[in-house]
Amino acid sequence: MTARQAAAEFLGTALLLAVVVGSGIMGERLAGGNAAVALLANSIATGAGLFALICLFAPVSGAHFNPVVTASLLANGTLGKERAACYIAAQVLGAGAGVVLAHAMFGLNLIQASQHARDTAGEFIGEIVATSGLLLAIRLPARAPLPQAAATVALWITAAYWFTSSTSFANPAVTIARAMTDSFAGIAPASVAGFIAAQLLGAVLAHVTLRFLEPARVHPAE
Repeated sequence: MTARQAAAEFLGTALLLAVVVGSGIMGERLAGGNAAVALLANSIATGAGLFALICLFAPVSGAHFNPVVTASLLANGTLGKERAACYIAAQVLGAGAGVVLAHAMFGLNLIQASQHARDTAGEFIGEIVATSGLLLAIRLPARAPLPQAAATVALWITAAYWFTSSTSFANPAVTIARAMTDSFAGIAPASVAGFIAAQLLGAVLAHVTLRFLEPARVHPAE
């Protein structure tokens, strides 16, 4: 584990949140009250930004940007405990920094409390689906060329913005950080625990599914 890898996770997650929150603010300002147009802008920018960030940072740190991704690789035995802990800390801190950066760019209060309640059973189910699908999109094409793997993840998130009731947070660090913005992308602090619980459940379901779907590891003959 190097400081360079942790810095990549911090910077990549920060830029991801700047894209998510910043495009939500810009989309809402330009949409004239049309929530569908604002969501379209938000989802396209997020998918495009995620593709670019994965391509940029994957060679350095693997471009996790997400505690459930890091935890999934830890559970799979491909990531050590110390490195996983450093990654998760960098992701949470980076996500918060990204929200502050987005607010600074748009002249808003740097830290806010969101009023956007997201606490229905349907939204929690949406987070289970979004997170499970994200982990499948990351893990199954792991041996594919980087642009293909990045596109799979980015396109899943873009689609899940629209077909899940939660608009696909699928990331505990993102969820915590988005409670810090009272903008289009925000989530009320009281809704955070439910979303994270749903994401963890989605990660467990994905882990079970991947045990059947992932190619078996080939061990050298003894």
